[in-house]
Amino acid sequence: MRALKRDEPYVLDLQEVDETQIAVAGGKGAHLGALSRITGIRVPDGFCVTTEAFRRIVTQAPSVDGLLDQLSRSDPDDREAIRTLSARLRRAIEAIAVPADLAAAITGALARHGEQAAYAVRSSATAEDLPTASFAGQQDTYLNVMGPTAVLQHISRCWASLFTERAVTYRRRNGIDHRTVHMAVVVQRMVLPHAAGILFTADPVTGNRKVATVDAGFGLGEALVSGLVNPDVFAVRDGEIVARTIAAKQRAVHALPDGGTQERAVDAQRQEQPALTDAQVVQLVHLGRRIEAHFGRPQDIEWCLDDDGFQIVQSRPITTLFPVPETDDEENHVYVSVGHQQMMTDPMKPLGLSVWKLTAMAPMTDAGGRLWVDATRALATPAGRTGLLDLVGRGDPLTRDALETVLERDDFVPLLADPAPGKRPAGDPPAPIETDAAIVTRLIERSEASIAALRRDIGTKTGPALFDFLLEAFTEHKRVLSDPLSIQVIMAGMEATWWLNDKLHEWLGEKNAADTLTLSAPDNITSQMGLALLDVADVIRPHPEVVAFLQNAEDDGFLDGLAKLPGGTEARDAIEAYLDRYGVRCAGEIDITRPRWREQPGTLVPAILDNVRNFEPGAAERRFEQGRREAEKKEQDVLTRLRTLPDGESKADETKRMIDRVRTFIGYREYPKYDIVSRLFVYKQALLEEAGRLVQAGVLGEREDIFYLTFQELQEVLRSNRVDDRLVRRRREAFRTYDALTPPRVLTSDGEGLNGAYRRDDVPDGALIGLPVSGGTVEGRARVILDMAEADLEPGDILVTAFTDPSWSPLFVGIAGLVTEVGGLMTHGAVIAREYGLPAVVGVDRATRLIRDGQRIRVHGTDGYIEILS
Repeated sequence: MRALKRDEPYVLDLQEVDETQIAVAGGKGAHLGALSRITGIRVPDGFCVTTEAFRRIVTQAPSVDGLLDQLSRSDPDDREAIRTLSARLRRAIEAIAVPADLAAAITGALARHGEQAAYAVRSSATAEDLPTASFAGQQDTYLNVMGPTAVLQHISRCWASLFTERAVTYRRRNGIDHRTVHMAVVVQRMVLPHAAGILFTADPVTGNRKVATVDAGFGLGEALVSGLVNPDVFAVRDGEIVARTIAAKQRAVHALPDGGTQERAVDAQRQEQPALTDAQVVQLVHLGRRIEAHFGRPQDIEWCLDDDGFQIVQSRPITTLFPVPETDDEENHVYVSVGHQQMMTDPMKPLGLSVWKLTAMAPMTDAGGRLWVDATRALATPAGRTGLLDLVGRGDPLTRDALETVLERDDFVPLLADPAPGKRPAGDPPAPIETDAAIVTRLIERSEASIAALRRDIGTKTGPALFDFLLEAFTEHKRVLSDPLSIQVIMAGMEATWWLNDKLHEWLGEKNAADTLTLSAPDNITSQMGLALLDVADVIRPHPEVVAFLQNAEDDGFLDGLAKLPGGTEARDAIEAYLDRYGVRCAGEIDITRPRWREQPGTLVPAILDNVRNFEPGAAERRFEQGRREAEKKEQDVLTRLRTLPDGESKADETKRMIDRVRTFIGYREYPKYDIVSRLFVYKQALLEEAGRLVQAGVLGEREDIFYLTFQELQEVLRSNRVDDRLVRRRREAFRTYDALTPPRVLTSDGEGLNGAYRRDDVPDGALIGLPVSGGTVEGRARVILDMAEADLEPGDILVTAFTDPSWSPLFVGIAGLVTEVGGLMTHGAVIAREYGLPAVVGVDRATRLIRDGQRIRVHGTDGYIEILS
């Protein structure tokens, strides 16, 4: 705790405080002070016992420092230790007698406001009611406290409540140091209301900023906050109540004449009467909008209604809302999540966001650390709407359903006429692409040559010349990504997949027939990556000392130690060769700031050891050959059955052409992503070298600071040799808060997030519904894994995770099935699951929470659902 400044006051009236004084008045006190200054907003009179008083008290309890040391060293998961230490801290603080001069300052304030009046005594921590962490309910509030002695006693309890178990746990979860948080206390005249409740100026469930919700009950608001009664709930939009639910409010909490509160039954004839009139609801929301405008963001507001009207007793930011992309207009917009298509719904750092936007084929915006595409224009015409919904629906029905939900709502996106057809461009349309494997070979060779040139040329560039070079490299990046031939190949593979699935279902009743027909398709860089790690395991398996060494490897320097062991040189060379080819990959690889396998090779060790343990030598070649034979057998079976149908020879010939086409082209679907991340790693290495020079020059504190700057901001730092440290700190904090948010599939400019729903009634009761992306049925042990580096798999396990990008592919060789929360028919996890013949269901809402690690489950990859068996 810092030294005291004797000139700092112990008590401030609320009118002396504003929102800039959180360090003095805590979050709640600062907000109440600001509220009291807003025209038309009534706040109960009162004062704030400042954090200086808290520091004064703590200095008189020598045991506090030692207990805080123990708390900081304790295991975050040891709830018993946290509970014990928290209780000891509270007892130590409550045992301290309030010094005479501090007590005099408090009782003097009470005399000014009415010594014998009833008061509410509320904790106000400096890490409370913040824009990024509300800490709602983490400290204590005491109502209807009467008399100086009781007020002083309850102030001590508020100080001690900084160390309730829930407050300590919340701070640890949010990465906040206990020593940096101090406690102020707000003392306010008690309001004896007819009704009280909570106003959210944005819908806390949907996120819609234009819909306010009001929860209301009789008496004090404690009945609602504690869950004693169900409140009346009103939804208000544009000054009108658009929805209401009037609850049977059987109980209410009231203040007692001599202090304290009491729960009482509500008269039967009043129970189902609204706590507020419609006019009062609309008036309250109007006040809330005024408060929201003052603070500049949606608010969670506690209110009371007495004979004189509404009084506001608390306002804090709503921290759970997903941010909305910024625009320069007031029009409606519909945004589609890029992360759900790229299998990376985690937040990205600013450098990652800006580099991806600079190199992407489509314009993108960002919000909440995620990338979004504005689909409004495409949805505004019949042809555009039909095309987009069809394309999205084939890959992810949930996104399509979410978009259709928006489009059904009162003309949110007005439908305009299709543009008149223009003059036909000169020349013939491009010839359809032939089914020729040499096309894929040529595209891969082009990509490799372009990346080799990038690596060669970037090595000589530093300073401003590096950024000029990178901007040119980004142009080449986009040129390769938008190569018409590359796009034709990708679309040819996907269209052949769709054709086979549609036609063979129509003709033979086969579901997802392409899943088997595409097993072990050639040129799939991602499936090759998984099989190659089996080959690495083959090199390591014969050497027990190498295996034991890897089992105890604790950092990314383990490669240096391998050469000292028998067989270690061969093992190191095998891993190095793997990293040379695939070390550009990592989880969340679309974010340039994520550590690559080449930078953190230890990430691969668990997967290598699983392969050593679970497979025999030569497994990669056998597995690929087995898949190829199964695909060949399926092809013969399908063609034979088709020939027995009317016009069967024609159907079989057309199907054979499509099978050849899909096997020729579908593997390339994975290659452009590999090209992208290969380039990202080259850019990253160059930028980190430049960051190292800035660190040496004292401009940056550490190299990774550049991750919290956009590409353009970093370019300016290099030009000026100056960086805004406060901006970097704010960006770090924002990234941490974004990490706690879950992005929706579709987001509107009103702030409403939508995830869509499966409209199905053909699954067993209790089954978890998802999207079938790889056929077959498998039963096994669920392994819920959120970090690839923590994987510990046995043969027959079913991987359950939030999402998989290509970096997860090495795990696919050792599992029997796949379940993810995010994904679509043509996303990477689905493609590789089909490649390896794994039954897979993706897009399963909350799968990692509804399925427990170790449970036995059955995955129906053909029909798209999961049964929990134990």
